[in-house]
Amino acid sequence: MLSLLCQRPATVSSIPRTARGYVVSVKQPRVYEGKPTPRRYGVQKTFLYNQYTRMLEASDNSPIIFLQHTNFSAQRLQTLRRDIAAANTKFSVSLSSPTPTPVETGAPTLTVMQTSLFGVALRDFAPLDGDKANQIAGLVKGGFAVLTLPSFNPPQLDAILRALDRSVPPKKPEVEQPKPTKPQDDPNFIPGRKMQRVKPVLTPELTVMGALIERRVFGMEGVRDVSKLPTLDTLRAQIVGLLSSPAVQLAAVLSEASGGKLARTLEGLKKGLEESQGAEASS
Repeated sequence: MLSLLCQRPATVSSIPRTARGYVVSVKQPRVYEGKPTPRRYGVQKTFLYNQYTRMLEASDNSPIIFLQHTNFSAQRLQTLRRDIAAANTKFSVSLSSPTPTPVETGAPTLTVMQTSLFGVALRDFAPLDGDKANQIAGLVKGGFAVLTLPSFNPPQLDAILRALDRSVPPKKPEVEQPKPTKPQDDPNFIPGRKMQRVKPVLTPELTVMGALIERRVFGMEGVRDVSKLPTLDTLRAQIVGLLSSPAVQLAAVLSEASGGKLARTLEGLKKGLEESQGAEASS
C-alpha cells in the first residue's frame, strides 16, 4: 500500500522545464473556457507589447533588421552595442563635401526580443497582411534580436553591417576530437581523485536573417543588396541630371548654330535625312 502511494503519477511531461522555444508564431491564440478574451497581460508584458507595436509602426521610416544570436552573454551584448555605436559615429562624418561636416543621424538601437510577444504584436499589426507576417515569422528560428535604424540610409546600413561582421566573425568549423571512453584513457586522470569539470567555451554567433524596410520584407541577401544602394539625395541628383541632359544638349546645339550657322545646320540635317531615306528606298 505504501509503495502505491509513493509512486509518481504516470502523466509526466517528457519536455524538460529548461526548454525554451524561439519560434515567432502569428497564429490565432487558443480560446480556453473561463479565461478572458482577448488575453490580458501583466504590466511588463503590456509594456513590451506596446514597445514592439510602436517599433512596427515606425518601420515606414525606421528600418528593422532581424538578427539571430547564439551564445551571447550580457557583457558580449554590451560590447556589440558599443561596436555598433562606434560604426555609426564614423559614418556620421561626410566626405562628399570639400570640408567634411558632421551629418546629423540618430543612433541605431539593438534590442533582444521576446518571440512570443513579438508574434502577438506582429499578428495584431493591421498594416501588414498575413503573408508578410508569416515571412517575418519564418526568418528567425533561434535567439531573436532586432536592430532599428533611425532612418533609411543605405550607406549607414552598410557601415553597421560591416561592423557586425567585424565584431562577430563567422564561426570556424571545429575539428571533432575523439573523447576518451574511460577515465583511465584521459591523461589528466588521477586514481582516487574526482575529475574537474571543464566549462566549455561558448563562441557567440550573429546572423542577419532579414529586414523590414518601408513595410517590405527582405531576406538575408536582400538586406546586403539594399545596403549597396546610394543615398536618396544621390538618386535625386542622378534623376535631375538625366532629365536635364537633353535640354543641355539642345541648348549647346542652338548656341553653336547661332546666326548664319543655323541655316547651314538645318541644311545639313535635311541632307542627312534625305540620304537616309534614299538608302532605305534603294534597299
